[in-house]
Amino acid sequence: MATSLEWYEVALRLALTILGGGLLGIDRTERSRAAGLRTVLLVSLAASLAMVLANLMIATRGKASDSFVQLDMMRLPLGILTGVGFIGAGAIIRRQDIVLGVTTAATLWFASVVGLCFGSGQIWLGIAGVALGFVALGGLRRIEDRLPQDHRASLVLVVDAAAALDVPELHSRLSTAGYMLGPATISYSDHGQRREYCWDVVWTSRHAAELPSPPFLDEIAGRPGVVALAWRPGSLGKFQATDL
Repeated sequence: MATSLEWYEVALRLALTILGGGLLGIDRTERSRAAGLRTVLLVSLAASLAMVLANLMIATRGKASDSFVQLDMMRLPLGILTGVGFIGAGAIIRRQDIVLGVTTAATLWFASVVGLCFGSGQIWLGIAGVALGFVALGGLRRIEDRLPQDHRASLVLVVDAAAALDVPELHSRLSTAGYMLGPATISYSDHGQRREYCWDVVWTSRHAAELPSPPFLDEIAGRPGVVALAWRPGSLGKFQATDL
């Protein structure tokens, strides 16, 4: 960093920060994320201002002979990154077994680093960062959607106790369709007159909503003795991070 700055240099750094932070924030706004254009722009601008301030104060060095205080200008950007960590944590939301906002939190952290690049005068590094970040947020989404992912749902069947449910045949029926049933949990109700079966179902597809209602559900619901059927899409094993 230069030890002195002209006003036009500061203006250029802030203008590029606004442009870069705005481009990154537009993606979040289009996705209706909690941290949209204004939030991302403010984070990147705050980081840039902190770095410009550090640049302006970098010529202040040394300390008085009777003082224990010595200025460390690099603590300003480090403090910015720490503060952004708290903002990012607030953007992450857990809804049942799905975690939302991880990409938004990463975007905030990335925007602060872009602001530090522009604020320190590393113009080309900041421009490269904005370009790569924009590609990661927009372009890689199409690739990510095409990758096969594991998904999970719960299948609940309520049958009359007198009805015979062929569990091995049910396993074979779903396995043929590409779905795997886990161990069944069985409970009884109405003084033993009804049985409730609950399975974890796992399958692989490109999109979580590709098969919102599998075709075999109507066939199973129409079997003799089946009183009720419930299909509840969920996530596989550990939490599923979702932030489109």
